[in-house]
Amino acid sequence: MKARNLMWILWPSFLMGGVASAVVFALVDPLDLVFLGHFRASRPTVYTLGFFLFWCMAALSSALTLRIAPRGVVLDEFGDPVD
Repeated sequence: MKARNLMWILWPSFLMGGVASAVVFALVDPLDLVFLGHFRASRPTVYTLGFFLFWCMAALSSALTLRIAPRGVVLDEFGDPVD
């Protein structure tokens, strides 16, 4: 995968991961969450795992969008087709 495609996937998904975690954790207190019936994690751990979960979900969405986007002829700065 080209670096430009990776940039198109990871940067917007990073921003949306931050927004999603801010919205979710404004509504949910991480200390109220219980995992697997009895495991409680600290606030920073839940914030970190939540951010990376939202970042991965947004990255998958961006990658799928880029994957199904129609392909056109790629031109260089002079207007010639690039192979």
